[in-house]
Amino acid sequence: MTTTTTPITVAYGDGIGPEIMKATLKILEAAGAKLAIETINIGEKVYEQGIPGGIEPSAWQSLRHTKVFLKAPITTPQGGGVKSLNVTVRKTLGLYANVRPCVAYAPYVKTKHPKMDVVIVRENEEGLYGGIEHRQTHDVFQCLKLNSVPGCEHIIRYAFEYARTNNRKKISCFTKDNILKLTDGLFHQVYEAVAKEYPEIEHDHWIIDIGTAKLASEPEMFDVIVLPNLYGDILSDVALELAGSVGMGGSSNIGDSCAMFEAIHGSAPPIAGQGIANPSGLLSGAMMMLVHIGQAEIANTIRNAWLKTIEDGIHTADIYDPSHSQEKASTDAFADAVIARLGQVPSQLPASAFQTDQKPMHLNNLSFSAAARKSKRECVGADVFVYHPEHDIATLATKLQEAAGEGFTLKTMTNRGLKVWPEVFTEALCVDQYCGRFMADGVVAQGEIAKLLQRVAAEGVEFVKVEKLYNFDGLPGYSAGQGE
Repeated sequence: MTTTTTPITVAYGDGIGPEIMKATLKILEAAGAKLAIETINIGEKVYEQGIPGGIEPSAWQSLRHTKVFLKAPITTPQGGGVKSLNVTVRKTLGLYANVRPCVAYAPYVKTKHPKMDVVIVRENEEGLYGGIEHRQTHDVFQCLKLNSVPGCEHIIRYAFEYARTNNRKKISCFTKDNILKLTDGLFHQVYEAVAKEYPEIEHDHWIIDIGTAKLASEPEMFDVIVLPNLYGDILSDVALELAGSVGMGGSSNIGDSCAMFEAIHGSAPPIAGQGIANPSGLLSGAMMMLVHIGQAEIANTIRNAWLKTIEDGIHTADIYDPSHSQEKASTDAFADAVIARLGQVPSQLPASAFQTDQKPMHLNNLSFSAAARKSKRECVGADVFVYHPEHDIATLATKLQEAAGEGFTLKTMTNRGLKVWPEVFTEALCVDQYCGRFMADGVVAQGEIAKLLQRVAAEGVEFVKVEKLYNFDGLPGYSAGQGE
C-alpha cells in the first residue's frame, strides 16, 4: 500500500458535476486516498468569458504539473466556433486510449444481460473527431476522417496489453472497412498484424453494424472491444445502457505521460441542483484513477463498499426499481451509504480485484509505424473538386479535358463519390460539387499539379479543393469512385 500523496487536478464541471464531484471526493477521503488536490475552472462559465476552448490558459499549468485529471461533466455550448473541451484535453495531453468498462450488476440493477462484462477500448484522438470541417459550396459540407498508422497501432497495442494485464481472454475489433477501405481498412490491417504478437489472446473482427447488433443481443460473446473513435463513443453508451445504466459508467483517458478520469455521461442540466444524480459514474472513474496512481488497494476498498451498497438496495433514482431496491437515495445519501460500508465486501456480486495499472505504450515502441515511413511514395495524379451549380456534366467534362493538357488525362468525374462521367446516369442526385480525377502519364512533380489548377481556372471552372493521388510501393493510396 502506497504512503505517497499524489497531486491531482480536479474540475467540478457543470450541471450535476459539482454534486457528484463533491460526493465522489467525500468517499475518496473517507477511504483514505492520499491525494493533494488542485482545483481548476472549466466548462460553461469559461466559455461565457469568451474562451472558445472552455479552459483557461492557467489551468494547463496544473494539468502539466499533476498529469492526473479527475473531471466532472461539463456543458459545451451549441453553435459554431466552440470546440469540445473533452476533445481538446484528450488531444492536447495525448490521451490516446479511452477505456470504458461496461458491467451488469444483476439482479440489483435491471438488465436484460445479467452476465455482461465488456470493456470498450476506444481510439481517442483522430478519426472524425479531429473536427476538421469545411463548407465548400452551397450544397456540400465536408468532415475529414484522418486515421494514421501510429494512431491505430498505439490504441490496438494498448488494447492487447490491457487484455494481458487484466487477464482478459479475447479482443474483438469493430470497423466499417467493407466501405471505408483505406481508413478503416488501415485499422483492421494493423489490428491483424498486432494480434499475431499475442497468440494467447483470441481475436476476431466484426463490421460495426452487425457487431453492434450482436453486442445488443449477445454481449456475452465479447470481452474487450477495440475500435475507432466515433464508433467507440457510440458503442460504449449502447453497451452501458444494455448493462443497466449509462449513469454507472466511468472512463479513463490514458496517454504516455498524462491521464484523465471521468464519468461517461454528460452534465444533465435538467436534474442539476436537485440532489438526485447518481455519482457512480464519476466514482468509477475515480477508482480507475486510484489504480493508475498506484492506490489499487484503496480502489478495491471503495469498489467493494460500492458493490455492497448496490447489493443492499440503496439506489439513486436512475436505477431505482421497487422490485430490487430498498431505498431511493439522494446523491449525498448514496455517498454516505458507501462510506458506511467501507471495509465490507459484497456477498453476491464478485469482489473487486483491481491490481496494478498497465504501462502506456510509448510511440518509440510502434514498429509498424516506422516500417510504414519506409514505403516508396509517388504522386501520380490529382482529384480536383470544383464548384459547378449548372449540372451540365458534358460541358464541365469538356472544360476539364481541355485543362488536362498534355501531361494528364481526365479519367473520371464523380459527384458525392459516384461516377457520373464518362457514363452519365440521369437517375442519380447531383449536388453543386464535382470531382475530376486527373491521372498523370507517370510520376508527377508538385509544380505540375499547380499548373493543372491554373489551367482549370483558365477554363472558367472554380476549384474548391485538390487531393494529390499517391502510390505507395506501387499500390494506389486512393479509393476508386463508386461505379468505377
